[in-house]
Amino acid sequence: MELSLFNVLDLLGTLAFAVSGASLAIKKQFDLFGVFVLAFVTAIGGGTVRDVLIGNTPVEWMDNGFLIVTIAGGAGLTLLFNPYINKLGYIVYLFDAIGLGLFTMAGIQKGINMELNIFICISLGTISATFGGLLRDIITGDKPMLLTRKEIYAIASALGGVSFFSLKYFGLPAEINVPLTIVIVFLIRHVTYKAGIRLPSVDENGKWSRK
Repeated sequence: MELSLFNVLDLLGTLAFAVSGASLAIKKQFDLFGVFVLAFVTAIGGGTVRDVLIGNTPVEWMDNGFLIVTIAGGAGLTLLFNPYINKLGYIVYLFDAIGLGLFTMAGIQKGINMELNIFICISLGTISATFGGLLRDIITGDKPMLLTRKEIYAIASALGGVSFFSLKYFGLPAEINVPLTIVIVFLIRHVTYKAGIRLPSVDENGKWSRK
């Protein structure tokens, strides 16, 4: 496999989301098969939707055996070291936040490689970063973080994309811009989560609330 920038980002993001999915499955007391299934769905969900939308078939994981090995390895390591993990809930969050940044940049890079416009590239980054988590939450019966938890999630990904193209416009080299964008997405997600910053919601009476 050629280690292009996209492939490196995709592998790292896949590993982070596989650990996130496997950790949540363990927390939910899934059986062994369920742990690997949730790791797989979390890791490939966003990339699959992205590739289908742009007509890149077979989708990435069907054409790249390294992704399957990475997912299996991530799930296996999570199972192996689970007895030593005390704050499993935080591990799920941490790896989800890391994967959010990595997959945002992977999706953007995919769009750039296909010479798509900036808006589509940012959209692909956001889809890549969030749809695996959406499927994970649906399977586990949780309220989808992307839609109903009012946390800064997809917006963190989109803002990272805007930051990337803004810095690219001003001539920042990709060697700096790419890791910086990943860090920006992670920090937006992490800081807003820790500070309890939420998006407003509307109740049935049309009243806005930030609770």
